Amino acid sequence: MKTLKPIALLLALVLALGMLTACAPTVVVLQEEALVSEDDGIQPVTEGSVKTGLSFVTSTMASTSATEEEDGIAQSDISLVAVTVDENGVIDRCVIDSVQAKIGFDAKGTLTGDVNAPILSKNELGTDYGMSVISPIGKEWNEQVAALASYVEGMTVEEVTGIKINAEGKPQDADLAASVTIYMGGLLAGIEDAVNNAVHLGAQKGDELVLHTLTSAAGSKDAVADTDGLAQAYCTVAVMTLNGDVITGCYLDAVQANVGFDENGALTTELSDDVPSKNTQGDEYGMSAISSIGADWHEQAASFSAYVTGKTVAEAAGIAVSEGKAADADLASSVTMSIGDFLTLMEKAG
Repeated sequence: MKTLKPIALLLALVLALGMLTACAPTVVVLQEEALVSEDDGIQPVTEGSVKTGLSFVTSTMASTSATEEEDGIAQSDISLVAVTVDENGVIDRCVIDSVQAKIGFDAKGTLTGDVNAPILSKNELGTDYGMSVISPIGKEWNEQVAALASYVEGMTVEEVTGIKINAEGKPQDADLAASVTIYMGGLLAGIEDAVNNAVHLGAQKGDELVLHTLTSAAGSKDAVADTDGLAQAYCTVAVMTLNGDVITGCYLDAVQANVGFDENGALTTELSDDVPSKNTQGDEYGMSAISSIGADWHEQAASFSAYVTGKTVAEAAGIAVSEGKAADADLASSVTMSIGDFLTLMEKAG
């Protein structure tokens, strides 16, 4: 583990939440005093404080090459679980969501479909996702994960992992099966992962927990000449806790899921079931080398999170910008990258 330094509120959090996997969660143990130092502007942990955790797993394994008969698909499946958890390991709040980003391309290496169209999460799609018409209980995906999230609130992670599922990954408990019939194996692993990665951000028991995404395929491009095409699903995620309209904690992360293909529509990228997020990459992302302040993406996202903590959602969403970047001198001293996506996520929280 890297040595913790008294930088900004969430830089320590980035180190804790940056390494998330679906099958084998990595748990980084942090010294609590590094997270609650008043010198860093962090409120001390008090009775009623809860930790915030995120599981952020991205897979491109479902992607396929194009043929003369059928277009290829660059598919990024992004699984997200956010939790707040108390000092006894009991889950206070849980939110589950997923993004299935599908970018098409043909056997000539040309993108198909509108890459500028918004890519909504399954929770945002709601009834438009279409699961209710084939569900044996007539429930949509968002309704079923909301039921699962409610079910695990008040449980410890040991109790969550002890939930019985059958060979199809569906719940055996009659009460849970009445509202959840989807495959739960990955969801339970995500809840465990989020709990194991939870750290103090300032949230108190009972604070509202929100999880929002912003996903775009606009960075995609056709294959031309000797240059491969690119299908890129760019997903930015915000986890926030709210007391009324005041932000008590914030955590930001993003993933660029890139799938390459050639002029014949054949995949040229090795597919992965664990595409690393920007926080996971840390300094290896490489922004610090070109940053005017020498700070990488994860450091700047942490600084932005620290800046909005304690503000109302409206204040956070209304941060002044100039050419997409922070206009406020205090914020601009630690965040020089574009903050447009962050502000959109603040708006969604409102």
